[in-house]
Amino acid sequence: MTDQEASNTPEAPAAPAVRPRQASHRGRTVAPVASSNSDEEKFPEFEPTMLLPRGPPPLTEYLDIWDVDLIKRPHEVNKQQHHTSLYSCDYLIVRRAQEFKIKITFNRAYKPAEDKFAVEFVMGASPQYSKGTYIPVFPSGERRSTWHGQVLETSDNVVTMGIITAPDCIVGKYGVYVAVVTPYGIRRTRRDPNLDVYILFNPWSPADAVFLNDEEEREECVMNELGVIYHGSYDDVAERSWNYGQFEFGILDACLFIMDKGAMPLTDRGDPVKVSRKASAMVNSRDDEGVLVGNWSGDYMYGVPPTSWTGSVEILRDYAGSRGQSVGYAQCWVYAAVFNTFLRCLGIPSRVVTNFFSAHDNNGNLKMDIILDEKGRVDRDRTKDSIWNYHCWNECFMARADLPDGFGGWQVVDATPQETSDGMYRCGPASVAAIKHGHVCYPFDAPFVFAEVNSDVVFYCRSNEGTLQPVKVNSSHVGRMVLTKAVLHDGRRDITEFYKFPEGSETERRVMERAEQFGCQREKASAPQADVDVEILGQEVQLGDTFDLVLQLTNHSVQRRVVDMHVSGTVVFYTGVPSAEVLFQTPTVKLEPQQSKKEKLVVRSEAYLKKLLEVQGNLNFIATGKVKETGQIVTAMRLVAVNNPTLTVKVSGSPRVDEEMYVTVEFTNPFKFSLEEVYVRVEGPGIMSIQTKKYSIIGPGSSITWTERFSPRRVGTTKMMASLDCAALRQVYGETEVTIQE
Repeated sequence: MTDQEASNTPEAPAAPAVRPRQASHRGRTVAPVASSNSDEEKFPEFEPTMLLPRGPPPLTEYLDIWDVDLIKRPHEVNKQQHHTSLYSCDYLIVRRAQEFKIKITFNRAYKPAEDKFAVEFVMGASPQYSKGTYIPVFPSGERRSTWHGQVLETSDNVVTMGIITAPDCIVGKYGVYVAVVTPYGIRRTRRDPNLDVYILFNPWSPADAVFLNDEEEREECVMNELGVIYHGSYDDVAERSWNYGQFEFGILDACLFIMDKGAMPLTDRGDPVKVSRKASAMVNSRDDEGVLVGNWSGDYMYGVPPTSWTGSVEILRDYAGSRGQSVGYAQCWVYAAVFNTFLRCLGIPSRVVTNFFSAHDNNGNLKMDIILDEKGRVDRDRTKDSIWNYHCWNECFMARADLPDGFGGWQVVDATPQETSDGMYRCGPASVAAIKHGHVCYPFDAPFVFAEVNSDVVFYCRSNEGTLQPVKVNSSHVGRMVLTKAVLHDGRRDITEFYKFPEGSETERRVMERAEQFGCQREKASAPQADVDVEILGQEVQLGDTFDLVLQLTNHSVQRRVVDMHVSGTVVFYTGVPSAEVLFQTPTVKLEPQQSKKEKLVVRSEAYLKKLLEVQGNLNFIATGKVKETGQIVTAMRLVAVNNPTLTVKVSGSPRVDEEMYVTVEFTNPFKFSLEEVYVRVEGPGIMSIQTKKYSIIGPGSSITWTERFSPRRVGTTKMMASLDCAALRQVYGETEVTIQE
């Protein structure tokens, strides 16, 4: 072929692009694993069991279902006995392993000897008896089922039937049918969403894995909608109220949607271990499009600042309403509070716990390192470990059939994304009893939690050659105090003893040795005892105050001592990460034999105020020094929590259901600069939904007063809670208690 002929030859068509095949699970399973509670399969109203002639079969002489009454109103027996009357939901909500009643109206009187019928409970797109997603319940024990049914009463053509679900049945929403057996086939009711039934965990039933044998604990950890979350520092504890709102409209469906979004198999949803572990991953959005986006940057332009939230309701409704678009923003207490709502809503007893001075030990050596130079100053470039001023997680109560006896009960679960567990950002459930006794070999994530409450703080002196010499070991700083809300009142409950034995005790030493045997290797460090002690005394500081930092030095020797001190103060996030330095002084202190002396250093408001407001942190002071006569290094560390101004919340009007009432929020700007783009939020669980208001500017010394009208929806004692938030001022709260009568 010539070049000319080649140029006139039509160009061959390009080969079509090969599209890679989508990965398929066919061959491994017959059908996809059911993982959505919202999917459903409609059952036919008539299901033939024989070959029928043309035309409808003659069914007039057999039972026909005229009506099904689930007895689901809040004041009726089912919701009252199952402790579900507070749910703002028109559907029947019951708990596992406990009888509930339904009334079925037939076209004629029921004849037990002749008539056969069943109540069918179905879940998911392909219900199967073997998977626990199709459950037929018969009116007598003649036919076996995993659930038990019996006729309690008959009156004319109305049959009242009692049904007891299995204690390990799937938790979620079931569709309900009533089916009658005829010689020609099965006649059943048509699909009616109004007959859907929600089945929850049951902490009142000894047969359920979440059984909690303490009525007051159940009332607090399942039924209480109001919580108290602790923060600040161990010697200056701050607290704020939180509306868990587990009974509010839409929250139960939102919790089920979270499991659907996480593609959790329906067959796993009866196991509280698997449910809590899946939820600990789904409450954060790090790797699975979960509920909350974490943000510790201080820039919250595209969401709500973590310090602004007053409850979980708005967060969960937004997530479910957007069909899974993650909500911004959260930090540890928001993760814990929303997780608490999820657990209580589904019936798992739970509480929010705060660990003061919580170690984030990502290499498992149970050690936090602080590096000093040869003169005793903190080497900021080489000091990488940090200790959170406080960290919030959850405890949930359940039996642990997968663990030896004694390790059931309270379990740590944590939704804050710190480290991955089995490839996802989640933590727990880890047995609190196992953590206390050093049995960190048991699942899940016990070594990480053990380190959070048991790590040592080690000060090292670094020589010019780069070698590190330990100069002080503090084994009691981390896990200084673990708090949760007291049962049925707003006081604190110190539960440190549930996590660890007394520091320095013989039992505590044996626990550490046991933990090491199970792989939680502790890098041991010891330091010589100095004959001079230094301590930074604690004090309470209001934001904007100039205050004295007081050092107390004690000479235990019988000789004179001179100590060259280096005192530095930095603004730190509550996660322990340092920001800006606000103080650095180098006093020299002379001590006579056996003398104790106080040294005062002035910390001026202008040195820390703007820097502190930028990150909404605290002030961390480290005092280090070198004794001239002996060369010994002395150290002390103190976190100073700076208290923010508060909101004033007042309620007026007639405190009765459906009566008109008013809430007034007041605030005065105490600073010499203006606050701009200020958002104020107020809500009252059970009495007023969330309301927000924006103020463009609040000038120095200026005050705002905001009044909203509301009508309480139910009786009882609750709180009206408010928060104020802007870029220059966060963590400003106020509340007042309200009692509503009929």
